[in-house]
Amino acid sequence: MPKKTKKAKSHGTSAVVRASSRLLADSYTLYLKTHNYHWNVTGPMFTTLHGLFMTQYTELSLAVDEIAERIRTLGEMAPGSYAEFAKLSHVSDPRGVPKAVEMIRELVADNGIVVEAAQALFEAADAAGDQASADLATRRMDVAQKNAWMLRSHLE
Repeated sequence: MPKKTKKAKSHGTSAVVRASSRLLADSYTLYLKTHNYHWNVTGPMFTTLHGLFMTQYTELSLAVDEIAERIRTLGEMAPGSYAEFAKLSHVSDPRGVPKAVEMIRELVADNGIVVEAAQALFEAADAAGDQASADLATRRMDVAQKNAWMLRSHLE
């Protein structure tokens, strides 16, 4: 009986995994930051922001699982440590506990970073003919854009 050999990953799949890993790291870091702000927000917008942040971090907690499982579906190990996320993520950790308006500004910018990461995943997936990953990327762009809009509405 012939030996089974491990199938080599195509360049396209490798690019999709790299882009997915970045999206995972950005999304997880945004999840953590949003959860932190949920705990620590104060001021006249407390009730509104406390609830909005909870809605957004709850959605992100489901998203990171979906992204990680997509990476596993592609045959690779998903990054899963703070050290790995810190290397991959473009979302920065907060410095101290900012005022509510600054929290909103940071989360708007960070959702923009997630949109960029999802766009990069979409492009890699499209080039590789990976429709499932492209669909995941499209959904992540949609949610991050909507979250940024909801947050921006509090700055007007």
